[in-house]
Amino acid sequence: MRSDIEIAQAAQKTDILELAQRFASIPQEALEPYGRFKAKLSLEYAAGLEHRPNGKLILVTAISPTPAGEGKTTTSIGLADALNRIGRKAIVCLREPSIGPVFGMKGGATGGGMAQVVPMEDINLHFTGDFHAIALAHNLLAAMIDNHIHQGNQLGIDPRRITWGRVIDLNDRALRKIVIGLGGAANGVVREDGFDIVAASEVMAIFCLASDRADLRARLSRIVVGYGYDQRAIHAGDLQAVGAMTALLKDALAPNLVQTLEHNLAFVHGGPFANIAHGCNSVIATTSALKLSDYVVTEAGFGADLGMEKFIDIKCRESGLRPDAVVLVATVRALKYHGGVEVGQVHMENLPALREGIVNLRRHIRNIRDCFGLPCVVAINHRQEDTAAELELIEHEAATLGVKVSVARHWSEGGAGATGLANIVTSLCEEPSQIRFAYESGDSLWSKIESVATRVYGAQEVVAHARVKHKLEQMQQQGHGRLPVCIAKTQYSFSTDAKARGAPNGHRLDVRDVRLSAGAGFVVVICGDILTMPGLPREPAAQSIDVDSHGCITGLH
Repeated sequence: MRSDIEIAQAAQKTDILELAQRFASIPQEALEPYGRFKAKLSLEYAAGLEHRPNGKLILVTAISPTPAGEGKTTTSIGLADALNRIGRKAIVCLREPSIGPVFGMKGGATGGGMAQVVPMEDINLHFTGDFHAIALAHNLLAAMIDNHIHQGNQLGIDPRRITWGRVIDLNDRALRKIVIGLGGAANGVVREDGFDIVAASEVMAIFCLASDRADLRARLSRIVVGYGYDQRAIHAGDLQAVGAMTALLKDALAPNLVQTLEHNLAFVHGGPFANIAHGCNSVIATTSALKLSDYVVTEAGFGADLGMEKFIDIKCRESGLRPDAVVLVATVRALKYHGGVEVGQVHMENLPALREGIVNLRRHIRNIRDCFGLPCVVAINHRQEDTAAELELIEHEAATLGVKVSVARHWSEGGAGATGLANIVTSLCEEPSQIRFAYESGDSLWSKIESVATRVYGAQEVVAHARVKHKLEQMQQQGHGRLPVCIAKTQYSFSTDAKARGAPNGHRLDVRDVRLSAGAGFVVVICGDILTMPGLPREPAAQSIDVDSHGCITGLH
């Protein structure tokens, strides 16, 4: 059996300029090619599409992630290919992979098997340089903060209350907490600092939520980097850093076009994680795709409790986007894992465990329909070891909630294996629906956290130290109370306990800290033991990656 990278490397790719013209009538002058198979779509051309009608928006989400895997990105790509196969022009919109997970544990994010976007190696590594631009813009601001203090500190920045750290696109636990300015007065003020991964940067969130360059610049200027001795908030605009930051990001903001293995267009742009950020690709990419096709398939990171909730409550609220249908991805083996089976045994038929694990699927279905008001279909990402009895059980349980199940074989068959799913989705898109949010903008920040915790996570209560509640009260008094909340917590459970499988009820959401992201336009709520800088596993994926004498990369997945 060929690996994902072997399949991708063997693919016959179409020149991206030719494909864009044939698929969506995009003229060559509207594209900036990065080689033959990648290109950026001009922001001016994207803005000129405004008069065109929107296509239908399909959101792909999943059950709570497990080590057994669900295949949300693979399903998104397979569904887009399948829609094109049944005569519906469709574009898939995905996030860019972070190099941290590529070299760490999760791997890349270009799909798998016969449902991939290519060129796989480029997308998973440097791609068009967007992540590098975001990291540089973020770290430029950090450097300008320390330089301002070193040069006299006219703004009166309190070094103890700087909230803007540094970022790097690697999993490096040693950088979580550091001390800078050592070595004497010439090296600046000695103070504590730390690194997050680039996907957690507020610049990344701004990049993905900005509607154009002017909006990008305005959002960057609103970034709060810390507080002065007089308790006044210090913004990036106060440091006169915004022009240079915008210059670093101006080209990156243009969305990237690539292709699927079946020569259909794909946007891959922006890359926040859904467990520590809002987990969606850029608004510019999604809105552009909606003008260029009849259907757009996009994904939100991790499960429906994280990525989808933030897609609805942050991205949709901010941009006006509204999904017409939702695809909930699951695998039989992941559901058995939620039913208590360990990873090494999930390939064996186990109906009692599957029945136990389906509670996770049912909770997500209820959230999608009852909390967010959207129609959905369950897509079983088929594996060879799935038995007829297991698939029948899932179909029966979903039917009790009035939801259809489609067994999709896109991993092995490409778009042809997901045409059944595509037909169901097109029907769902015609059903009337009215999107609902988990909370209202006018609710207090604490009330918003409680609403997500109780309505979406099944928690009984939210707990936080008095210090955290005081910070929320200050944000409320400073005029940030109408912002949505972006809850950072483990992706592996509805609770903050990563080991709590299934659909736990009555648990407590432990809020450890809150951070204002005034530029992005939300308040980050850090829960449990979630980290904004991951570490490498015992055997990182980097150990398996190599390059042969012909320059061919191996071991990338």
